[in-house]
Amino acid sequence: VKQGKSSRIFEVNIQVAVRIRPLLPKELLRHHCECVKVIPGSAQVTVNPDRLFTFDHAFGPSASQDEVYRACIQPMVRSLLDGYNATVFCYGETGSGKTYTISINEIDVATVHMSYLELYMEEVRDLLDLPTNQKGLNVRDDINGNTGN
Repeated sequence: VKQGKSSRIFEVNIQVAVRIRPLLPKELLRHHCECVKVIPGSAQVTVNPDRLFTFDHAFGPSASQDEVYRACIQPMVRSLLDGYNATVFCYGETGSGKTYTISINEIDVATVHMSYLELYMEEVRDLLDLPTNQKGLNVRDDINGNTGN
């Protein structure tokens, strides 16, 4: 991608992964069959055997949450902690498995502590506070000149 008249090229790092969900119980009862299959050992899938698609990652119905996380998300978390932006975007039809893919099981519970503060016009606001409770935070200096709230 070129920007303006400059010859600089910007690198865009986007990866696309596909996850094939297992057939649902009602689909099994109706004798449906899988029409999308992952080619073992590759990042390719076939659709109704005559169409081939290549992705950065391809996961079949038996892929675990951990397998998907380690391949796709864990590297992004490392980059995020190094100060880079990261986005996980799930796209698909209703019932295609988006929520299942981004959810964790009840055994693996985690807590993330965070705060989002805005410093604007010499006022500090907590962006996670409800809009009805939006009041400025006090900024104070201690005896050593360190600033805090």
